[in-house]
Amino acid sequence: MVSGEAPQAEGSVRVDVWIWSVRLTKTRSQAAAACRAGHVRVNGERAKPAQALNAGDEVRLRHAGRDRIVVVSKIVKKRVGPPVAADCFVDNSPPPPPREAAIQVPVRDRGAGRPTKRDRREMERLQERGPGPS
Repeated sequence: MVSGEAPQAEGSVRVDVWIWSVRLTKTRSQAAAACRAGHVRVNGERAKPAQALNAGDEVRLRHAGRDRIVVVSKIVKKRVGPPVAADCFVDNSPPPPPREAAIQVPVRDRGAGRPTKRDRREMERLQERGPGPS
């Protein structure tokens, strides 16, 4: 094996191990927890942590608030460096949403104190929701 080359494994590997090995999650326990919670799908089917993964499989992972869609190109059993990990899959994920699309929370001026009842009603009107039963 040439230095810097990914350790090639024959056959298949566990889904949670592969997700961790190619650095889609920080820890293997996070990868296993994502599988148990139903956030990992292999070829459209919900995956258990010990499910076998082969080259050519499509893995969908919901992690850190975004969906990752990757196609397995190499099987690795050990955690590899970022440049090598990038060669182990083809990323078909949609681009992350722009920062402007994130929910903006209204900010009060520092030192303005607690909002009065009148201020609260004005904020509710601005947010286009009627005042709830109080």
